Amino acid sequence: MPTPSSAGAPAPEVIEIERALTRATYLISRTRQHERLMALAGVALDRAAVTVLRQIADSEPLRPGELAGRLAVEASHVTRQVQQLQKAGYVTRVPDRADRRARRVELTPAGREAVRRIREASRRGVQRTLADWSPEECRRLAALVRRLVDDFLVRADEEADPAVGPA
Repeated sequence: MPTPSSAGAPAPEVIEIERALTRATYLISRTRQHERLMALAGVALDRAAVTVLRQIADSEPLRPGELAGRLAVEASHVTRQVQQLQKAGYVTRVPDRADRRARRVELTPAGREAVRRIREASRRGVQRTLADWSPEECRRLAALVRRLVDDFLVRADEEADPAVGPA
């Protein structure tokens, strides 16, 4: 599907995709949905803390500033979440091997177990949603969503750094 120029009106498909993404984001991020997921996983964390915990699990150990950059949030936001996660026993701060003055955040065994349970509960929900989809439809959706996210990240980098410019 060719993409319309930024100067022209968006194609009907773009409007439909934007509406569907907005609706999906809303449905996934509802407080009730988050509370249900946490109950299924047996973890008592707010949405922001779960996002930070999952990011650490995907790329630990990180300095808080690196973590904030990856999540595209202010460092103070990450600091509050890391403090909450540390108090709950899910993360610990360890010395940075390259710079002993700096600290990195890494998961504890309890943090790894919490991430495992959260991901398992989340995957079960996705699996229930896609139960009537064929394996081929699921493969196509996975490839397209992965591409969409990658393209969103590229555009976000371009907007953050005007020197990067379009690819």
